[in-house]
Amino acid sequence: MNIQFTTKKLISLFIEIDDLVKSFHIYQKKHNLFPIKYKTRVPVLSCSEICTILVCYHLSGYKCFEYYYREMILKSYNSYFPKAPSYECFLTYIPKSIDALYLWLLYSCSQSEKTGLYFVDSKKLQVCHLKRVHSNKVFKGYARKGKSSTGWFYGLKIHLTINNLGEIMTFDLTSGNVADNNQDLLKNLFEKLQGYCVGDKGYFTKLFSFFYESGLHILTKPKKNMKNKVTTPLHQKMINKRGIIESTFDILTSICDIEHSRHRNPISSFSNVFAGLIAYQSLDKKPSVYFPSIQKEIHIQAA
Repeated sequence: MNIQFTTKKLISLFIEIDDLVKSFHIYQKKHNLFPIKYKTRVPVLSCSEICTILVCYHLSGYKCFEYYYREMILKSYNSYFPKAPSYECFLTYIPKSIDALYLWLLYSCSQSEKTGLYFVDSKKLQVCHLKRVHSNKVFKGYARKGKSSTGWFYGLKIHLTINNLGEIMTFDLTSGNVADNNQDLLKNLFEKLQGYCVGDKGYFTKLFSFFYESGLHILTKPKKNMKNKVTTPLHQKMINKRGIIESTFDILTSICDIEHSRHRNPISSFSNVFAGLIAYQSLDKKPSVYFPSIQKEIHIQAA
């Protein structure tokens, strides 16, 4: 996949977040919802500009944010950000933008199409090597030791639910020790979904009937010790296509660069993840699976 950091993409992203921030400020003023103001220096860049710079980094192809900022923002695109401060100063702006990034990500997910066929999975976000767990102070209180299919790790977990078009529907960011079938987590991920949701064996839960009554049928591969292993041809077809979400995580890791272990501030790391997810949502091409026969059956059964 060829990702290019174009002027057209930069402008479209800025317009989207700027309109969203302005609408939110109008909502705050209408309902008298004003955040607590602290005595601090006002950034020379607007919140919309900061968010645009962060998201465009994940579309630029650069793997070093400092090099990207110095070469692209301060040089190539200086005419679009004439007030851009030094790299060291910009780093202090990142934690202040997390609320806007989170709002932008929620809005982006709300625009995803409700197709009735969804896939769920999680990915580890390792923050340091296991041998350096006790010396890592940056993520103290956030990261935990957990186990994935590739072994033990220390860090966080990103949980995603996508539709069959590859668009992110819901997300959650937890510590590494939270299980995939955690009941509170599943209720948060599946709250507004109806249709079918396909996951691996780790999503086998006691809440099958709870979600089924809400209109969501969770499909997982049966465990070896289960007596009833019968699945319908339709269900088996959907289970066989679960690899689409693995492709999504591969893009998020290799292209959108949501995982690295060089953060000096946990809030900045969360901003990095949110910006990466937003960048993925803005991609023109995403991994997808579509079978007219399956989609027709899903809509018939949902009706």
